[in-house]
Amino acid sequence: MIAVNRWLQIPEAEITYKFIRSSGPGGQNVNKVASAVQLKFNARNSTVLTHGVYMRLKTLAGSRMTQDGFLIITSEKYRTQDQNRKEAVERLVAFIEKALVPPKLRRATKPTKASKQRRLDGKNKRSNVKKNRGKVVKFE
Repeated sequence: MIAVNRWLQIPEAEITYKFIRSSGPGGQNVNKVASAVQLKFNARNSTVLTHGVYMRLKTLAGSRMTQDGFLIITSEKYRTQDQNRKEAVERLVAFIEKALVPPKLRRATKPTKASKQRRLDGKNKRSNVKKNRGKVVKFE
């Protein structure tokens, strides 16, 4: 079980790991060892995520989410499989934590009479500044 918070835990069965060859540092070893990890999480059919959380996760993930509802996270930051796997899991947890927070509802407001007046006063002042510009006339 991967703990997201006190109330939500993701079963390991819902996550699959695929180890692939990594680009970057590693010397001669880089062509022999599959140290990068591709974490695949079936968000659409997950038993622990609600539909609302799934929809927010889909928006947050963007191109990392496939049409089938799989969230794919690739990690190749480190040279070892274990560290890359841990980082991929941390990124998955961070995505889900963000998706758990529902967006704040925007309440429509109207500007006050005083703020409208201040705006108009500012526009009027600026207008007068521009109106008073002109060529300097020399008096001889």
